[in-house]
Amino acid sequence: MGFFFRKRNTDAQTAAEDKAALEAGLGKTKQSLLSRLQYAVMGKSVVDDDVLDSIEEALIASDVGVDTTVKIIERLEERVKRDKYLNTADLNRILCEEIEALIAGDAVEQEPFDFSKKPYVIMVVGVNGVGKTTTIGKLAAQLKADGKKVVLGAADTFRAAAVDQLVIWAERAGVDIIKQEMGSDPASVAYDSVKSAVAKGADVVIIDTAGRLHNKVNLMNELTKIRNVMRKVVPDAPHEVLLVIDGSTGQNGFMQAREFTRATDVTALAVTKLDGSAKGGVVIGISDQFKIPVKFIGVGEKIEDLRLFNKKDYVESLFK
Repeated sequence: MGFFFRKRNTDAQTAAEDKAALEAGLGKTKQSLLSRLQYAVMGKSVVDDDVLDSIEEALIASDVGVDTTVKIIERLEERVKRDKYLNTADLNRILCEEIEALIAGDAVEQEPFDFSKKPYVIMVVGVNGVGKTTTIGKLAAQLKADGKKVVLGAADTFRAAAVDQLVIWAERAGVDIIKQEMGSDPASVAYDSVKSAVAKGADVVIIDTAGRLHNKVNLMNELTKIRNVMRKVVPDAPHEVLLVIDGSTGQNGFMQAREFTRATDVTALAVTKLDGSAKGGVVIGISDQFKIPVKFIGVGEKIEDLRLFNKKDYVESLFK
């Protein structure tokens, strides 16, 4: 059974197992946050300025980002003024409520993609090393397990390892892949991939693109060219532009998001490698600052560790 299908038709035991796996994946960030929060409220009965200062330090240390942290603290200050007596015992609950409100969207409440559009065209962007190709492979495997016919397009033609890795994932997932010689025009590969997907009656086509933060003008031109040639086959392609960001890089993830959102119309985020560091707060900051919904998070090496993002579960996994 595919992960997406299971997530929408889950029973209580499976939901508990999923949440436990998410908490384990976010363990390092949770441990860092909770230890700092416990220190902040030690010996306190109410949330005062000292507590708020300590919370601010804890959030910034978890790479939530300065601007988003300021918003959270301001919201807490409003709650303190409104409620007059804000007990520290309620702090985690209140933090969850305020942070949830800042995170854009919630993919788990709906189908991950609009499968009425066939083929549904996904263009995946992101720098080298963030787990872009692995994310594509895991996504393809989950979609195939859900009964979808998937075609991959190896349009990162500048890095041999990217094509080879995608071929391995295609074989592992049992899906078709379109590729050309190294150094070929990425737009040509994208065109062939979408054309092949249409001919084969595929449900989804996923296009890997070059992971280079080269000159912004070149990046923009390249992604625009890929868009334009795909639209010769599917007029409204791509239906999704998925930006993959390495969650373990913290503030560097903000810079990547800034560059790619300037270069193209990013519609969703996949934040990977959240199990590898204590910087899982970056999900909160990037979603808030760029107003782009987080659709997937990666919390481990297994295929099922690429998960549909549920902001309630995510926030509770960090603060409860």
